[in-house]
Amino acid sequence: MISNRGLFAGIPGKKHREPISNTALLLRITICTFICMYAFAMLVWGGGFLNPQQFLDIFNNNAFLIVICCGLTLVMITAGIDISGGGVTALVTMTCVVYLDDHGGSLIGSIALALGIGLAFGLIQGVLIAYLDIQPFIVTLAGMFFAKGMVTIVSAVPRTAAQETFVALKQIFIEIPGVGYYGKTGNFIHAKIEPGVIVALAIVLIIAVVLKWTRFGRNLYAIGGHTHSALMLGINVNRTKFYAYLLSGLFSGIGGYVYLLHTGAGDAANATQAEIQAIASAIIGGTLLTGGVGSIIGTLFGMMILKTITSIVVTSGLREPYWQSITTGLMLCFFILLQSVVLTIREKGGFKQALPEWMKLKGKISI
Repeated sequence: MISNRGLFAGIPGKKHREPISNTALLLRITICTFICMYAFAMLVWGGGFLNPQQFLDIFNNNAFLIVICCGLTLVMITAGIDISGGGVTALVTMTCVVYLDDHGGSLIGSIALALGIGLAFGLIQGVLIAYLDIQPFIVTLAGMFFAKGMVTIVSAVPRTAAQETFVALKQIFIEIPGVGYYGKTGNFIHAKIEPGVIVALAIVLIIAVVLKWTRFGRNLYAIGGHTHSALMLGINVNRTKFYAYLLSGLFSGIGGYVYLLHTGAGDAANATQAEIQAIASAIIGGTLLTGGVGSIIGTLFGMMILKTITSIVVTSGLREPYWQSITTGLMLCFFILLQSVVLTIREKGGFKQALPEWMKLKGKISI
């Protein structure tokens, strides 16, 4: 007797599709949410949302945050956390300004100083977390406080960089051909981006490639998914975690210099709550705090969603800072709930299978 499998072998038909991963699914949800949200803002409020420069200013104003998010996403995929990014950024800005102005430092020297500060924090925190098994939250919280304290030791007053080479670099803007808007006098103004945006997007691209096509990226997901399983697969868990925190510190240093290129100032108040915004961007972008799921492209779109919401709130006339905090909190809750529902449905094999579980939960809550 000939089996159906043998009879129809070689006859072209529908290929079996592999189900998309949780990371890819959450990424698609994030991208679709941003597109719908920005399109809705353009239709309802118009104005600045129709101006391409306002869209590009999301990147100009937050290039440093994108860089910090890159390191944080790597750490969060391993089920870790790093909340020292904002403090390191502030320390880099102040140290580089003092180095450039008070010590006659060079541009290359200031870049090396920023990288060195970031690597130092990443190295120490990575050793404490990966090899001494200290809780990441405690270690990076200490790092944040230490960095913030060091800023005032370097200089107790805010500083503005005046070194000629740095000022010349800061004033460089890259025009985008064919993209722009017409001014009040009718002249066409080209949309511009800052050099820091190029740096940030280049890092995003590199990290996206690393996560998708390198062993290191696969190891990060394996560790976040299940540490003991990763050990059984022969993955050096401690070393991989160490490199994740080392890169996170390095990116905080780079983010600090990108921030300095944007503002030109050193201040203890620089990058305040940047680490919170980075965590929010990663979560909105589909990176789970439990680890094993996430993507850097999703984090990028998460940041864009976060900043678009802020613009919508301001455009609506709610300019008080607490309204921005409220909307950010609501957005976080919405995406955490959405992720939980979507992943539950997938684990149960579909909506019909998941519905009885929710009905049981509803019954327990009602009691």
